Amino acid sequence: MTDLTPEELRTAWKNEERRAQIKGWDFSHIEGRCIEEPLPWDYSAVIHTYLKDEMKLLDYDTGGGEFLMGLHHPYENTAATEGYPPNVQLCREKMLPLGIDLRECSDASNIPFEDAAFDLIINRHGSFDPREIKRLLRPGGIFITQQVGDENDRELIEAVLPDLEPPFPHANLAEQRAAFKNAGFEILEADEAFCRISFSDVGAFVWFAHIIEWEFPGFSVDRCFNRLMQMQETIQKSGEAAGRVHRYLLVAKKPEGE
Repeated sequence: MTDLTPEELRTAWKNEERRAQIKGWDFSHIEGRCIEEPLPWDYSAVIHTYLKDEMKLLDYDTGGGEFLMGLHHPYENTAATEGYPPNVQLCREKMLPLGIDLRECSDASNIPFEDAAFDLIINRHGSFDPREIKRLLRPGGIFITQQVGDENDRELIEAVLPDLEPPFPHANLAEQRAAFKNAGFEILEADEAFCRISFSDVGAFVWFAHIIEWEFPGFSVDRCFNRLMQMQETIQKSGEAAGRVHRYLLVAKKPEGE
């Protein structure tokens, strides 16, 4: 139970609003305040099922490069793209000295590499175009993606921004699996999950909503203050404000003869 007045809560939440800036994809600021149920698959383990040291690997939309670097693939066989300027600079500082082939790109349909350049392309929570992926893969090459689904965080979004349309309405396994099959890919693996996410304080949610601004367009403490106060009441009664994350996994193979 908090002893803070509504205006003191507003001040605290606006402080979180101002702090909502990150480099790469670092959510350590709300560690322990935001709990997310694990996915039923391990994306890294799925990649290592297919990835061999001699393979040419591309990570499209690498973010800050943290996940890619964690794969420990030979640097001379590793390439990456990123389009968000702060992350581009961060990746240049980290990757170029190691010999990773980093290229700036924000258009998933026009990736600046030659045809059939890669054995394996990965993409976590970024944009993709099946036709461009097929162009970049060698015959028999593999594409592995874990994506945020179109129902992601819907309960939390509706709690503060009711009636907001989903920002990516076709981001689901059924439609994207069909898109890859139509592009001529063989589907090797496919899965989808809805997992619980919860916040133990409103300030953590405010920070989160500003970082994921494309899901919460127009969100601010002042605009949504009354609804944040309702969330505060929920947390005081139950200890948390909860919703669901939506993820899907797809592993697709370019035919050997193409």
